[in-house]
Amino acid sequence: MSRTHRGRFTGRMNTNERDPRAYVAPAVATVLGVMLAPLALLFGGLSVMATDSCGPDDCSTALTTALHVVYGTLFLGGLLGVAACAAAWLLPRTRRWAVPRLWLAGLSLLPWLTVIALVFNLPEG
Repeated sequence: MSRTHRGRFTGRMNTNERDPRAYVAPAVATVLGVMLAPLALLFGGLSVMATDSCGPDDCSTALTTALHVVYGTLFLGGLLGVAACAAAWLLPRTRRWAVPRLWLAGLSLLPWLTVIALVFNLPEG
């Protein structure tokens, strides 16, 4: 074997070469986001019914705080989640950006999962 030919796991990896799997993480995040976002919006919208038994004025502060966090996460987190997903798609398709692309794709799902977890764990009214 000549000195110019290096094996797959020997030598330095060129970080400027194209990544053939660059689309996988953003694609998976997009598909999961398309399924989780409407579910989170539905559960977040229906979570106001947790105040039916206590009325909007007599509910515990823990419940009203949790509902405010749910609505804030739906609004601000939704915007940031969509921006993270778009950034994961727009990063250059080189190996150098593989880890940030993976992190952005994962972080784009975090708002939807947070809202679903918060709704299923609402405190008593």
